Amino acid sequence: MRHHRPVNPYRYKEASEDRVTQPDPTAGLPGERIESPASRNGGRTSLAHDPRVDERSDSQPDDMDRDADAVSPHVGDQAEQLIARYADPRPLLIVISGPSGVGKDETLKAMDDRGHPFHFVVTATTRPRREGEVDGRDYHFVGVGDFAEMIEDGELLEYALVYGDYKGIPKQQVRDALASGKDVVLRIDVQGARTIRKLAPEALLIFLVAESIDELRRRLLDRKSEPPDQLKMRIATAREETKVVDEFDYVVVNRRDRLSETVDTLLSIIAAEKHKVQRREVPDL
Repeated sequence: MRHHRPVNPYRYKEASEDRVTQPDPTAGLPGERIESPASRNGGRTSLAHDPRVDERSDSQPDDMDRDADAVSPHVGDQAEQLIARYADPRPLLIVISGPSGVGKDETLKAMDDRGHPFHFVVTATTRPRREGEVDGRDYHFVGVGDFAEMIEDGELLEYALVYGDYKGIPKQQVRDALASGKDVVLRIDVQGARTIRKLAPEALLIFLVAESIDELRRRLLDRKSEPPDQLKMRIATAREETKVVDEFDYVVVNRRDRLSETVDTLLSIIAAEKHKVQRREVPDL
């Protein structure tokens, strides 16, 4: 005898309700062909043909409209300020340093020949003028008395006694150049670079080195400007100065007969600094 499983009335009710479909208000009479908005628009669905969408769009604001209304007008001002800041970066204070004989003077002259709008600060010094140097272009050659007056009058940004001669950076030159929007390039020794770092922590410090100490010695011999005892002192000082290279931001190897590569590297460094998100801000000096 076959036994039938009792039917769960609740289960039947749920299944029945699932099969119930609501009438489509857009459906036509039986046998009538209904065109969808997509078929009337060449297969592309256009919300403009659906009156329900038109009615909803007229009565309710779009999400994008609500977001635009919620944005503070100050946000636009901030964006404009950021764009202006990056489009017109503030000038840099650039220090080119390195041991005696590494080629600082030649490097700066080659940079100047490229025609970039740098202001190369002319250092004041009490040392004798070398052959081929021009007063006011290579250095301001002054007597010890005049240099002392510059110190007393506060005209120097920094100064130091280097190999028996005084060297200093005229303060007004730096101020005027920065105020004009030009990048300022200082050519100073390691002592001077340390002083500038204290005065302007955001200054860009670049250290030049030769490919070896032997090469540096050859360069000092080639220029024939120092007696043997002073030459030994410069070599010994160069060894010590090279040990503090980690106090600088960049180090560039100035190889013999490859000055153009050195200048390319320096200009690339300066360009990269101007494209940083966090820019260097030089304080008033």
